[in-house]
Amino acid sequence: MAKDTTAENLRAELKSLADTLEEVLNSSSDKSKEEISKLRSKAERALQESRHRLGETGDAIAKQTREAAARADEYVRENPWTGVGIGAAVGVVLGVLLTRR
Repeated sequence: MAKDTTAENLRAELKSLADTLEEVLNSSSDKSKEEISKLRSKAERALQESRHRLGETGDAIAKQTREAAARADEYVRENPWTGVGIGAAVGVVLGVLLTRR
């Protein structure tokens, strides 16, 4: 669920940034220099905010990945033969899928 929320937030952030930049590009031809400057400032703020939020999202994804890797490592250490079996099964499935191409 957390991954879905993170991905949805990322999509919304990128859409917002794209909308702001599109507004700047579409309205720049029929605006005065002062209006263009205001639009540019708005776009720069949106870009800075997006970079900040995307950095936070990247940090959250990295944290989730580290936690998942730690759980997987712990599971394999507690159940080594199960881990070997799962690895072998994944290898067989990948082998079958790759040979079909």
